[in-house]
Amino acid sequence: MSSESKPDEAPKPPADEPPKAEGEGSEGGEKKLSKNQLKKLAKGKGKKKKEKPQWGDGSNKKKKAAKAPPKPVFVNKTPKGEKKDLSEPMEAAYHPCAVEAAWQEWWEASGYYKGDPEFAKGKSDDEKFVMVIPPPNVTGSLHLGHALTAAVEDTLTRWHRMKGHATLYVPGTDHAGIATQSVVEKMLMKETGQTRHDLGREKFIEKVWEWKKEYGDRITTQLRSLGSSVDWSRERFTMDDMLSKAVVEAFNQFHERGLLYRANRLGNWSCALKSAISDIEVDYIDLEGRTFLEVKTHKGNPNDPKGRYEFGTLTSFAYPIEDSDEVIVVATTRLETMLGDTAVAVHPEDPRYKHLHGKFLIHPFNGRRIPIIQDATLVDMAFGTGAVKITPAHDPNDYECGVRHNLEFITVLDENGAINQNGAPFEGVMRYDARIAVEEALNEKGLFKGKEPNKMRLGLCSRSGDILEPMITPQWYVNCTNMAKRATDAVRNGELKIVPADHEKTWFNWLDNIRDWCVSRQLWWGHQIPAWFATKKGEENISKNDMNNNDRWIVSRNEEEAYEKAAAVLGCSRDEVELERDSDVLDTWFSSGLFPFSVMGWPDNTADLEAFYPTSLLETGLDILFFWVARMVMMGLELTDKLPFHTVFLHAMVRDKDGRKMSKSLGNVIDPLEVINGCALDSLLSKLDGGNLPPKEVAKAKKDQAADFPDGIPECGSDALRIGLLAYTVQGRDVNLDIKRVVGYRNFCNKLWNATRFALQFVDDFQPTTTLLEDLMTSGKMAIRDKFMISKLMSCCSTVNENFTDYKFGDAQQAAYSLMIDDLCNVYLELIKPVMYDKTEENKDSRWAAQATLWITIETGLRLLHPMMPFVTEELWQRLPGRGSLGEDETPTIMLAKYPEGNSDYVDTAVEESMATTMKIINACRSHRSHYNIANKVETHFYIKITGEGEAAARAQIDDIKTLGKASAVDVNADDADVPESVGISIVDDQTTVLMDLTGLVDYKAEIAKLQKNLKKTQPSLDSLKQKMSTAGYEEKCTDALKATNAEKAASLEKKVSDINEAIENFKRLELLEKK
Repeated sequence: MSSESKPDEAPKPPADEPPKAEGEGSEGGEKKLSKNQLKKLAKGKGKKKKEKPQWGDGSNKKKKAAKAPPKPVFVNKTPKGEKKDLSEPMEAAYHPCAVEAAWQEWWEASGYYKGDPEFAKGKSDDEKFVMVIPPPNVTGSLHLGHALTAAVEDTLTRWHRMKGHATLYVPGTDHAGIATQSVVEKMLMKETGQTRHDLGREKFIEKVWEWKKEYGDRITTQLRSLGSSVDWSRERFTMDDMLSKAVVEAFNQFHERGLLYRANRLGNWSCALKSAISDIEVDYIDLEGRTFLEVKTHKGNPNDPKGRYEFGTLTSFAYPIEDSDEVIVVATTRLETMLGDTAVAVHPEDPRYKHLHGKFLIHPFNGRRIPIIQDATLVDMAFGTGAVKITPAHDPNDYECGVRHNLEFITVLDENGAINQNGAPFEGVMRYDARIAVEEALNEKGLFKGKEPNKMRLGLCSRSGDILEPMITPQWYVNCTNMAKRATDAVRNGELKIVPADHEKTWFNWLDNIRDWCVSRQLWWGHQIPAWFATKKGEENISKNDMNNNDRWIVSRNEEEAYEKAAAVLGCSRDEVELERDSDVLDTWFSSGLFPFSVMGWPDNTADLEAFYPTSLLETGLDILFFWVARMVMMGLELTDKLPFHTVFLHAMVRDKDGRKMSKSLGNVIDPLEVINGCALDSLLSKLDGGNLPPKEVAKAKKDQAADFPDGIPECGSDALRIGLLAYTVQGRDVNLDIKRVVGYRNFCNKLWNATRFALQFVDDFQPTTTLLEDLMTSGKMAIRDKFMISKLMSCCSTVNENFTDYKFGDAQQAAYSLMIDDLCNVYLELIKPVMYDKTEENKDSRWAAQATLWITIETGLRLLHPMMPFVTEELWQRLPGRGSLGEDETPTIMLAKYPEGNSDYVDTAVEESMATTMKIINACRSHRSHYNIANKVETHFYIKITGEGEAAARAQIDDIKTLGKASAVDVNADDADVPESVGISIVDDQTTVLMDLTGLVDYKAEIAKLQKNLKKTQPSLDSLKQKMSTAGYEEKCTDALKATNAEKAASLEKKVSDINEAIENFKRLELLEKK
C-alpha cells in the first residue's frame, strides 16, 4: 500500500497486553540504540540530498504537517425514515456525523426492530432472545455507565437477530417517584413560588405529567443516537395504564395470598423526603470519632463557624431515682432521643443495681416515671456503667427490648425531624438543634456527665443524602421470606445463572437474610396504593393508624370493588360506607420489579406474554442487583410461577480514570452525546461549576479536563464509543474509564473506512456470487496469502461467537479488531497490491482469487463487527460491489444478514504457521531497514538462513517477503560465498537469521562523525551528574526521590554513551569490511 493511499494508523489494541518491542524478532543480533536515539543519530540535518549513500538522506524526516482542510459541514438530505442515498462516492475522510446519519430512522421505520409474537411462538429458548432494558429514571439523562449497558445489550440483541432468532428488545423508563417529585417541586417553587401543597395533589400530578411530556424524551434521544435497536412500538413507562394495571393486580394478589400487610413498626425515615425508605436504600458512613457534618435540613449550628453539627461522641448524663438521692448514669450517641426514653435497662445479675430492681427514675424534663428493667439480652455489664437507656420508638435494639417488656413507645419527632409535643419543652426544635439544647439543659440541672469521642456508623438516605431517623410509622409491608427462598433455590439448582458467578455469594447472603419489604412511600408521584380505609357514615374517632382497625383497610382493584368489600366487612349497605384512599404511593422498585412481564401485558393473557415471557437475559450493573434484579426474580416467581429470565449478566461498574464513581456532584459525568457529537472545553468546564465540589476540587478537575481535552472532546461517533466501551469489559472488574482511550477508537473507525475505501478500487471490476466462498476454496487458484486470510477469518468468526456466548465482549472486540487491522490491513492488503495492479492475462487467476478473498473478508468482517459498530458497518456493507444482485436471500440491510459462523474445514493451521514464519522474516527485514534508516524508495537485498520446516515457507512466499520487506531480491539459504561481508545481521530465532546487504547504502564516515558529535554533548552531561552525585553530603542531604531520579538519569546517560560507542565501533567494522 503506497504511503499516499495507506489508511491512518489505528490505535494500539486496548487489551491489557504489553506492546511489541521495537524490532521484535531480532533478538540476539546486533545491539541497537533505543528508538529515539536511533532517530536522532540516523538523521542528517542540513545536508545536500544524495543519490547514494542513502543513510541519513533525510527521507524519513518528519514533514511539516499540511494544514488540514476544513471539515465539511454535513447536511443530511435523506428524508426521515427513507434509505440513505449512497450514489455519491465515499468521502475521502471518515466523518461520524455523515456516516451515522439516517440509518437509525430507516431501520426503525422499516420495522427491523419489531418483535413478531407469531414468529416467536413455540420457539425454544435457544431460538429466541428477549430482553428488557433496565428502565432509567425519566428525570435523568444517560451517562457513560448507561452507554456501556446500551452497548452490551444492543450488541447481544443485534447478534441474536442476525443469527435468525426471534428477537425482542423492550425499551422503557421509570417514573422515579422521589427524584421526579423533587425535580418538579423545585421547578414549581422557582417558577411560581408555590409548594405542591399549595397546588393540591391532583393539580401537582398534572404538573408532573406536563414535565414528563416536555422533558422525558431526553433518554430516548440518547438511545437512538447510540443505535440501540429496541422495539420502539413497545416503549413503556412505569406509570402507563398497562403497567399501572399490573401494579394494582400485584398488590391485590400479594394481599390475597397473605403476603402483604400493614403494620406500625420501626423503619428508616428520611426527614428530607418526609418518607419511609427500605433497608437497601440506606448508605452508611463510618465515623472514627468526633466529626462535624453539614445537615441541609437545619439552619446551622451557631456554635460552629461553618454551621456543622457534631457526631461521633458518646454523651453521658444521669437520671435521678425516684424518692432517692441516687442517680443512674447512662450514655448515648443521640442525646435528643432521651426525650422519648421509657425505661433504663440493667443486667439482672449486676450486683450494682440489684437494690434498684422494680424502682423508677424521673425524667428531668417532663417528670415521666421511667421503670428500671432487667434485660440480659441487651445489656452488657462490662460496657460503660452497665445501664442502658431505652427509646423503643427511635432505635432498632430498643424497639425489640420494648416489645419484650411491653414498654410504652413514644415518638418524639415529627415528619420533618423536629421535636413534637411529646418532647416538650423542646417542641418545634429541629433534632440536632435539640441535641445541643438538651445538653445545655442537662448541664444546668447538674445531670450532664460529659462526652467523649466514639466510633459510630451513620445511615444516610441514598436518595437525598439525609441522615436517617429510626421511626415508628404505619406502613405497608411485603413478606419476602418464601419468595427469597425460591430465588436462592433457583440459583443453587442452576435454573438461574448469575454471570460472573462470583456474585452468587452476595445473592445468597442478602436473600438468605432478607427482611420484609416496606413498600409504601409518603409521596404524591407514583402508583397510589390501591387501599381504602372504610368507615360508616357518622362514625367518629376511628383512627386509620390504629393497628386494631387494620381490618378496615380494604385492598381492591378499583374503588367500586372497594365499596362492595367494605360493606361486607362493616356489615352495612353500600350507601352507608365512606372510603378514604391511602394517600401514600408504592416504592418505585415495586413497579420496576414487575417490568419483565408487565411490559408484555400481564396480568392479561396477551400474545406478547405467551410468545416473549419469560425473557432470556437480564443485563445490568451490580449496583442494582438487590434493588431491582432480586425483586424481579421474587415477584416473577410469585406472580407468574416462572423465572423472569434464565441468566443475569452483571457488567462492571464504570468509574472515571481515577477510580471514582461517576457522579454529578464530582463533575466527572460525561454524557454519551458529548463523545458522539463532540463537546467544547467550555461546555465541559461549565458543568463543573454546577456541581457540589469544593472550590479547590473544582479547580483541580478543570485543570485535569483542560489537560486531557485542551480542545474539548472531539467528535467520535456512536460506533467508536460503543466499541471503545466494549473493549473495557472485563468480567468482575470495575472499569476505570479514560475517555481519551475511547476517543482513540475513532481512529479504528477511520482505519476501517479508509481500508474499505482503498480496497474497493481492487474489486470495482469484481462480481461476487452467492457461493463465492465455496467457489474460492475449491478453485485451486489460491496463494498461501489468500488461504491465510480465509483461515484467520474463519477462526475469528468462531472466536467472536464463542465470546459473545460467554459474555466476553472485550475479547470479542479484540478478536475482530485484530482481524481487521493486523491481518487484513497490515498484512493481506499490503501483500496483494502487486497482484491487484497486475491485470495481465497470466495473472488473471491469482487476481481473481485475491479479489474474492478480499471481498469475502471485508463483507464477512463487516457482518462480524456490526453488532458492536452498527452504523459504519451498514454504510460500508451497502457500498460493496454486487449489492442487490445476490439472489432472493440477500437482505436489504446488514442487520438482517446472517451472522458469520466459523467453518473449521477452511481453517488451515499449516498455512497460518507458514505465514507466521514469513512475517517473522518480514519483521526482521523491516527492523534492518529501520535500524539503518533506509528510505522507502530504496529496495534492499536480503539473505535468509533458515532450517527445518521454515525453509519451505520462506521459499513459497519469497514474493510476499519482497513486497512487505521492500526487497530487490531475497535469497534463501544462499552459499556463504555469495553473501557479501558488509551485511547487517538479525538472528530471528534458533532456526532463522536474516542478513541485509549494506553495500553502498551507508556513508560510514559521516555517520561516525555525527555520532562523535553527539557523544561530545552526552559525555559532559554524564560527567557533571556523576560529580554532583559524588559530592560530600549528597547522600545525607538529598531526598530519596531526588536520588532515585538522578540515579535513573545517570543510568540512562550511561546507556546512551555505551550505545553511541557501540554504534561507532559497528560502523568502523562495516567500513573496513566494505573496503576489502
